[in-house]
Amino acid sequence: MMRVLVVDDEPLARERLADLLGDIGDMEVVGEAADGRGALDLVARVQPDLVLLDIRMPGIDGLETARHLALLESPPAIVFCTAYDDHALAAFERNAIDYLLKPIRRERLETALAKVRRMQAPDPAGERSLAIPQRRSHLCARVRGNLALVAVGDIRYLLADDRYVAAHHPGGVLLVEEPLKSLEEEFADAFVRIHRNCLVARARLAGLVRDADGRTFVQVEDVAEPLEVSRRNLPALRKLMRAL
Repeated sequence: MMRVLVVDDEPLARERLADLLGDIGDMEVVGEAADGRGALDLVARVQPDLVLLDIRMPGIDGLETARHLALLESPPAIVFCTAYDDHALAAFERNAIDYLLKPIRRERLETALAKVRRMQAPDPAGERSLAIPQRRSHLCARVRGNLALVAVGDIRYLLADDRYVAAHHPGGVLLVEEPLKSLEEEFADAFVRIHRNCLVARARLAGLVRDADGRTFVQVEDVAEPLEVSRRNLPALRKLMRAL
């Protein structure tokens, strides 16, 4: 029995997919969501084998949702469902298991499900992965059992703290359970390293200051206290700020 989560902002589209899955058999619809945020919450709770995922949805769209799902330790398979056969589909065709064009036909859905079954079958390496290499627009974490999201563009700086990274933004701090190095690689065009444990948003750099002991600090927009810059990272930071 394959556990399936149906995600679409149109109730009739969700109902049709659920009916098709019921007709096919060996499928259990374990939940429905109307947007990306709801989908991420449900995946954490019901742990589906497959997500049938609409692309164009308000808020976090299907492609963004897929990027977050790809970070899970055991990500579900994803089949995109959309009414638009445009360039976004071409870019993601090799990363999702399949995509279906609306209105979805039973025969086409069965073909996609067969692909999912083959993908989920054990392989010699015992591995299964879903690669969605595009950069995310949000970081997410679970806070007291609920999903919390912060737009990357709102983050002022990222500070490594034990096994977490603290994402500081005007609304507070979000603790993200990801390595600082991987965040640096993913968001290389948006953040600059100022210290072994700190990345600062390039767009929020406001200036450099030195204290009486000769230490250098960077001023960051909307951050009260300046952040110390290591000697190792200072030359590259100065070069960047001259170019801004």
